[in-house]
Amino acid sequence: MIEPHAPAPPRPAPPRSGPERPPARLPVRPGTGRFLVLAGVFVCAACGLVYELELVALASYLMGDSVTQASVVLSVMVFAMGIGSLGAKRLRRHAAVGFGAIEATLALVGGCSAMALYAVFAWTGAWGGLWVAGPRCLLVAFSLAIGLLIGAEVPLLMELIQRIRRQDAGGAVADLFAADYVGALVGGLAFPFLLLPLLGQLTGALLTGAVNVLAGGTLVLGLFRRDLTPRGRRLLLAANLAVLGLLAAAAAGVGAFEQAARQAVYGDGVRVALRTGVQEIVLTGGTGGRPLDLFLDGRLRVGGQDERRYHEALVRPAMTGPHARVLILGGGDGLAAREVLLHPGVERVDVVELDPAVVRLARTDPALTRLNGHVYDDRRVRVRTADAFARLRTMEPAAYDVVIADLPDPGITASTKLYSREFYDLARRALAPGGRLAVHAGPVASRPGVFWTVEATIRAAGLRTAPYRVDGRGSPFAAGPDRATGARSAPGDWGFVLAARTPPRLALDPRAARPRTLTPAALAADARAAARTRISGLPPSTLVHPRYAG
Repeated sequence: MIEPHAPAPPRPAPPRSGPERPPARLPVRPGTGRFLVLAGVFVCAACGLVYELELVALASYLMGDSVTQASVVLSVMVFAMGIGSLGAKRLRRHAAVGFGAIEATLALVGGCSAMALYAVFAWTGAWGGLWVAGPRCLLVAFSLAIGLLIGAEVPLLMELIQRIRRQDAGGAVADLFAADYVGALVGGLAFPFLLLPLLGQLTGALLTGAVNVLAGGTLVLGLFRRDLTPRGRRLLLAANLAVLGLLAAAAAGVGAFEQAARQAVYGDGVRVALRTGVQEIVLTGGTGGRPLDLFLDGRLRVGGQDERRYHEALVRPAMTGPHARVLILGGGDGLAAREVLLHPGVERVDVVELDPAVVRLARTDPALTRLNGHVYDDRRVRVRTADAFARLRTMEPAAYDVVIADLPDPGITASTKLYSREFYDLARRALAPGGRLAVHAGPVASRPGVFWTVEATIRAAGLRTAPYRVDGRGSPFAAGPDRATGARSAPGDWGFVLAARTPPRLALDPRAARPRTLTPAALAADARAAARTRISGLPPSTLVHPRYAG
């Protein structure tokens, strides 16, 4: 029995995770020093997440299929963070200099990753399979390297915090992770809302690298400089200045680099190149007898050599029935509207385009306005800037006689909802009795599975279909890479599906101006050619279960 006034037995000392290190010799009070370390954690975490998002965004733009690219980056990076954290245990005895060296390396690798990835994409396109393999290998390499370096930060920061003031491990971890996660939140919001729209991917990544190296270098050289030898301080300062110089030089040359890379991808005839909040728009040709090409995110959407054949095949068969009221989903370039207005009896054409910059170019660019016949000067044509899916949801039933879906390829991840059963349910509701739906469904010869999945999805929405395909003359859509498939030369045909509540008949309106590229006999042959590729039994694509390969 313990006496009432006997001293309590001593508590056992908390276990140590390693050999005791002497307290850090700080130029400030421990409380201030601890705050500065947590502030450094905040900044470095924000930079790390920006690198991660920048890799995902650029890889999705260059290689398509954002789901696959995000999965590759995130899984490789998280795996590498674990390996980096284990490897950093050997550096804990030299935590300050180790952290400084890691931040300088991370700033250089992360800051230059976007430029390196874009350079490999632009200048290896002529090497066949390397068009996708080169950037994808580099993507994995950068994800691995950045993940290793980010993972190595945590043990070293924990050691630095503990050397300032010893506390229980749980409290130190809580403080460290709180600063880390809040920094990640700020970086995650800054990337899409500030860095990307204001600076772009390349300059944004370089600026992030500069912030990273300044934060890491200031923390180590300012707060823990007494833990470094004079030689160590000189080397770390030189390394930080060298990284800053390289990042600054790269930032100064971004404009020339982008121009050279763009020419490597699109050729030397680039007239307009701009990045909007939706996509990158590039116009080439259109002068000096060269055909006009319009690229959206690297995919050729309008090829002056073959666009008439494409748009006639998309629009003309849908206009054989009632067509007073026409809805065009996509088609902000005005070329589908041009074909619609060639038919007598059209009273109203509504164009729903996501990117207003495409419409501005279609109104103002001389070559593009010549190609679309100045359709936006026609009072019957009205434009609404909106997402096609959202617009269909708010539309009155039976509002249109014809609905034309001139949308990006179904193999692009961002477009899969526009080729879902739910989308076609909404399109069917928007059709008046006797109305028709025309859908661009991607190439048939190279991706029959995607084409027939579109057709099966339309049928699942309660519509009857008439699928057909047309060949492109020359090399349709081949002036640039097809990032949905990874091939430099795009497919040589287009697939379409005409749909209605009753079985539609492929024909041409005899009252309209005669098409330049189509005849009724050719349409019938095109339908037979498509039928020979039919794949039966494919399930429809839905919002929760998309079935289009990216």
